Amino acid sequence: MPLTSPISRPCRRLFLAGLFAVALPAMAAAQVTVRIDDPNFEPLPIAIVVPQASAGDERTTAEQIAGVVTDDLEGSGLFRPVDPNAFVQRDGSEVLAPRFNDWKGIGAEALVTGRVFHRTNGDVRIEFRLWDVSTGRQLVGRALETRRANWRRLAHKMSDAIYRRLTGERGYFDTRIVYVAESGPVLNRVKRLAIMDQDGANHRFLTNGENLVLTPRFSPSAQEITYLEYVGQRPRVYILNIDTGRREIVGDFAGMTFAPRFSPDGNKIVMSMARHGNSEIFAMDLRTRATKQLTRHQAIDTSPCYSPDGSKITFNSDRSGRQKIYVMNADGSGVRRISNRAGRYATPVWSPRGDLIAFTKLEEGNFFIGVMRPDGEGERILAEGFLAEGPTWAPNGRVLMFFKKPRGGTAKLYSVDLTGRNERPVETPVSASDPAWSPLLKD
Repeated sequence: MPLTSPISRPCRRLFLAGLFAVALPAMAAAQVTVRIDDPNFEPLPIAIVVPQASAGDERTTAEQIAGVVTDDLEGSGLFRPVDPNAFVQRDGSEVLAPRFNDWKGIGAEALVTGRVFHRTNGDVRIEFRLWDVSTGRQLVGRALETRRANWRRLAHKMSDAIYRRLTGERGYFDTRIVYVAESGPVLNRVKRLAIMDQDGANHRFLTNGENLVLTPRFSPSAQEITYLEYVGQRPRVYILNIDTGRREIVGDFAGMTFAPRFSPDGNKIVMSMARHGNSEIFAMDLRTRATKQLTRHQAIDTSPCYSPDGSKITFNSDRSGRQKIYVMNADGSGVRRISNRAGRYATPVWSPRGDLIAFTKLEEGNFFIGVMRPDGEGERILAEGFLAEGPTWAPNGRVLMFFKKPRGGTAKLYSVDLTGRNERPVETPVSASDPAWSPLLKD
């Protein structure tokens, strides 16, 4: 049975509620913003004050929440938390009445304050406010509450609210990552499914390592994963419920099946299937278990991924003589090649925003992670490294995660934003490959 952790269970009574004089209706009223499309932007200085709390456990929780919010925002590359040692106002009055000149004096442009309460029923509640230091206006005022064991989700939701208010984009902090955890000698590698919060916390294994597992992918609900598992020498596609541990076989096909991925509505799975020695793209209706062949070509077609609206599919194929990226309609019609530069392309993944397709590229022995528009134009390289591959999108379409394996080293996860300037390692307890990023978690 899979191990359990508090975050794996449904988050009870988690809510966002308005406080007095809460968020201004439009960003125009606030001078402080983060222009994430500006290639020359500088991270926004933001002061994050440890929320007020009574002594003891409440104070510990407050410090933990402030630490997670600080790490979330700093890790995005868009914010520069101000050193708490520089804070001038320290008497607790900043919760409702910040002395904005004090905060301006230390270079802060935004300010986060709050209070934490432990309820007698076992819940934890945080009330927080985001302030524009230059105007003295409150931008956000909200309350979040859940079971104490889930306090990290409060912190991530707090980060998401701050990120959204200051950037105009959805956050991505209240999410999870599933990946293939690797251990053991090279010739007898154990590969298990593992899951964790996007910042590496609440790590647990989902499979026991008895069988080889590959290509985990989240459902749109973020509660199920589809993946490939070798049972003996036979590959099978499974769906696993993260919380209950229940799994089911999608199908026991005659040929090899691999690279399964959900459709945006969660009703279908698209995958590669080898028949008569040739790999084609198939879609399966999960309600009827009926399969439909989408490609018919003597070349290898694999790694399919739906567009966010479900109308199209991107995949890679060597039908032109080398691996390139293609796009077709969801019914298999209208196939067209979109990658036209030198090199081999693989693992295309459509952005949740629909505006870009991420890919792995191999050229002259070098591996790259890049993006291009769905018409193939605007190709940009964001990261490179030995065996860098397997990009996956954050749900806001602004950050990618991938893995790479340094020569002589072990595979590790990394994240990079669309500027390519903010590449960061993602810590895992074991060697890690093939990550998949969940949608935002449900309340």
